[in-house]
Amino acid sequence: MSDTASKVKLNRRSSVVTEGDSRAPNRAMMRAVGFEDEDFGKPIIAVANGHSTITPCNAGLGDMATSAEQAVRVAGGMPQTFGTITISDGISMGTEGMKCSLVSREVIADSIETVCRGQSMDGLIAVGGCDKNMPGAMIAMARLNIPSIFVYGGTIKPGHYQGEDLTIVSAFEAVGEYNAGRIALETFKEIERRACPGKGSCGGMYTANTMSSAFEAMGMSLPYSSTIAAEDQEKADSAAESGRALLSLIENDLKPRDILSKKAFENGIAVIMAVGGSTNAVLHLLAIAHAAGVDLNLDDFERIREKVPHFADLKPSGKYVATDLHRVGGIPLVMKMLLNAGLLHGDCLTVTGKTVAENLASVASAPPLDQDVVLPFTQPKYPQGHLAILRGNLAPEGSVAKISGLKSIKMTGPARVFESEEEAMTAIMADKIRAGDVIIIRYEGPRGGPGMREMLSPTSAIIGKGLGDSVGLITDGRFSGGTYGLVVGHVAPEAQVGGPIALVKEGDSITLDAEQRLLQVNISDEDLARRQSEWQAPPIKYQSGVLAKYAKLVSSASKGAVTD
Repeated sequence: MSDTASKVKLNRRSSVVTEGDSRAPNRAMMRAVGFEDEDFGKPIIAVANGHSTITPCNAGLGDMATSAEQAVRVAGGMPQTFGTITISDGISMGTEGMKCSLVSREVIADSIETVCRGQSMDGLIAVGGCDKNMPGAMIAMARLNIPSIFVYGGTIKPGHYQGEDLTIVSAFEAVGEYNAGRIALETFKEIERRACPGKGSCGGMYTANTMSSAFEAMGMSLPYSSTIAAEDQEKADSAAESGRALLSLIENDLKPRDILSKKAFENGIAVIMAVGGSTNAVLHLLAIAHAAGVDLNLDDFERIREKVPHFADLKPSGKYVATDLHRVGGIPLVMKMLLNAGLLHGDCLTVTGKTVAENLASVASAPPLDQDVVLPFTQPKYPQGHLAILRGNLAPEGSVAKISGLKSIKMTGPARVFESEEEAMTAIMADKIRAGDVIIIRYEGPRGGPGMREMLSPTSAIIGKGLGDSVGLITDGRFSGGTYGLVVGHVAPEAQVGGPIALVKEGDSITLDAEQRLLQVNISDEDLARRQSEWQAPPIKYQSGVLAKYAKLVSSASKGAVTD
C-alpha cells in the first residue's frame, strides 16, 4: 500500500473483514473486477467518464479517463470507472433534440451522484467535455461532498479557410451569409468542411471553455487545465496529474464545499467577465451554488460585472480561440491580473491544496508584449463585463444580456412575436425581419420548451444576414456560448407560467436598454394586467417521459433551472 493510501480515511466498505463478516460478499464481487487482498485498504475512486463518439467534445475523453485512472492506481488508490451521458448541443442545435440538452445536465448530475452514493466512493474524478457534462459533474460533486476534482477533456483546435480561424459558429453564421447572397456556395461548403478539424470542445470562449475557465478559477480543477487542446499530450498529462491530486485531497480530507465558497463563485464570475464568457455560465453557476448551499443570485453577477473589465479578445465577439489564450498564459494569467487589481479573492482554497494566491505566486502579472489575445488591464476591450442582468416589466425576475461586440446596447422597436424557435427561424430565412425589429421567441423556457433550447440558429442567421447590430432578440430560452448580438435570454418568469413575455402582442413597442439594465414592453400597467387576466397556459408539450418529468420539476431560470 502507498504511503498516501495508508493515511486516508478508508471507505467503510474497505475495512479488514473478519471471519463471518457480512461484508465478505461485496468483497467477493470486488475481487471479480481486479481487487486483491492488499487493495481493500485503499481509497476507492470513482472515475466518471463522459466518453462518447456522439460529439467531438467527448470523443477523446476515454483517453483522459485512462490517464487519470492509471495515475490514481500508481498513487495508491483503486479507480473504478463508469460512464455518463452527453448531448451534443452543436449537433442538436435548431432541432427538437435541443430540448434534451439542459435536461442532460440533471441526468448527468443524478447519475454521478447515484453511483457514488450507491458504491460509497471515497473520491471522485469527473472527466467531461461537452457543455452539460461540466456543470452536471460539478452539481454532483457539491451534492456528494466527497473529495473531487474535475478534468476537462480539452478544447478543439481551430479550423482554417482563406486566412481565417474557423469554429462551429462559423458554420452557423455561414448559413445566413449564403442565404443572404453574401458568400458563394463553394465558400459555404468549405467553411462547413473545415470548421471542426478534430476532437475537443468548441474552440471559442463558448460554454464549454467558459465553464472550464470558471472551474479553474473556482479551484475545482488544476491550474492551466482549462484551455489545453484536447489532442495535445499536455492534456493527458494534466489528467494524470489530476488523479494524483485527488489522492492528496483524500489524504487531507479537502472536500468540494470547503472549496466552493461564495468567494470562489465570485472568482469564477470575475474570470468569466474578463474573458467574455457564455450567458449559460449564469444559469449553471446558480445551479451549482444551489447544490453547494451557497447564496448566489443574479444581483451578484451584476455587482461583479460593474467592477471587472473585459480584457481577453476571444470569440465569439473577439478574434481568438482558447488555444491562443493558453499560448499566452491561460486562465492563470487572467487570474493574476485580476488578483493584482483587487478583483479576485486570493485566500480561496483549491484542489492543489494551496490557495489561489499561492497557485499564482510565480505567474506573470502582465500579459506578454508580443500578443493581443490578452490586453493590458488598463486598456481592455470594454471597461466593464459583458453579461448584464436586465429587469423591467418584461422580466420581473431578471434576464441575461450579452453586450460585447455591439455598436449599440439599446434599442426600441416593434415586437415580432413567435411561439417557437422554428417559427422565428422561418421568418428570418424568408427575409421577413427588418432592421429595427425586436424578435420575441417564447414558450422555450425551462418548463415551456420544455428544456430551454439555445437559439444559436436564429442569432447566427441574423448575424449572417448583416442584421446583428440592428435587430434585437428576446427569449425565455437560452443562447449558445457562440451567440453574440443584441440578445436577451433567460427571461423570467417564463411564458409557460404566465410571465409577461407571454402577454406581448405583435407590434407592441419593446425597449431593450442594457445601459439602464431595462427590458420592458411599452404599455400601461392596466393593459398588462388585463392581458394577464385573459391569458391561459397552453398544455405542456410532452405528457410522458423525461421531458414531461423535467417540466414538472424544473425551477425558474432565475434560480438556475434546478430540479431539486
